Amino acid sequence: MTAFTVAAVEGIGEISEGADLTAIVANAAELQNGDIVVVTSKVISKAEGRVRPGADRDAAITAETVRVVARRGPVRIVENRLGLVMAAAGVDASNLAVGTIALLPEDPDASARALRRDLAERAGVNVAVVVSDTSGRAWRLGQTDIAIGLAGLAPLESFAGTVDGYGNDLAVTEPAVADEIAGAAELGSGKLGGRPLMIVRGLGDRVLPPGEDGPGARAMVRPIASDMFGLGAREAVVAALAGDASAFGTPAPADDVAAALARLGIGDVTAGGDLLRVISRDPAQSLRVELVALAHGWVVEDDGEGVVLRPRSGSA
Repeated sequence: MTAFTVAAVEGIGEISEGADLTAIVANAAELQNGDIVVVTSKVISKAEGRVRPGADRDAAITAETVRVVARRGPVRIVENRLGLVMAAAGVDASNLAVGTIALLPEDPDASARALRRDLAERAGVNVAVVVSDTSGRAWRLGQTDIAIGLAGLAPLESFAGTVDGYGNDLAVTEPAVADEIAGAAELGSGKLGGRPLMIVRGLGDRVLPPGEDGPGARAMVRPIASDMFGLGAREAVVAALAGDASAFGTPAPADDVAAALARLGIGDVTAGGDLLRVISRDPAQSLRVELVALAHGWVVEDDGEGVVLRPRSGSA
């Protein structure tokens, strides 16, 4: 049986801009080789001077936003400049002085690497570092902590190409190890306990050798072209009408396209090799055909005999 412990470190106190996090961590915790140091992003943000007046919240969210994924009233789910899809771009007012907000660290992976390196030099220990932050999940209520910065630990564990105990081939099984550790650590710290530093012990076999930091948490960001939930429902409609195919992924099979056309009452569709032909030339149906094609990674052409749909070339 694999056993590990999560210990919340007491007495960290308030962190201010310019704080020596390495000294704070080393003095507060008796670190051992193979430990995993989990520190909340809020601590990193405070030390790096990422705290702003609360009146700047909307402007800060906009500045941190790369694209809007979904918006419902005042709530914005966005992809921020770190590639993370989060509510309000990760801009947060919890565990801060009233009237202030904190932006996420400038580069959480770099912050994790620097803390790991400095702990090795000044405390003489080889540890991994996880920078954690709270995030919601598609499909699920509630939030959990995830890793947004990482050093000294592989973020994922791939089981592709292996078989389980029953002999079944595993193809896509890939536990998000860094996120699992961040979530476990949050259970030890608690949201309101004022304990932003946790030590996970007993998983030393996962800690990389000195000098090997791994790819960081950025490696866990799913590219939009493979994200089946890369846009909210309303935003997907707008993207389709605007002709923006970036979030719709690789071309779907011809059967899926034909089924979608049939669902919209667009009949007289015939298949031939790598294309579909829509015999109907009803102008009222043309926009529907084009939108179905775009959303499925296909393009529409007219060869003089009818409308022809082909998979989009060069789709990501």
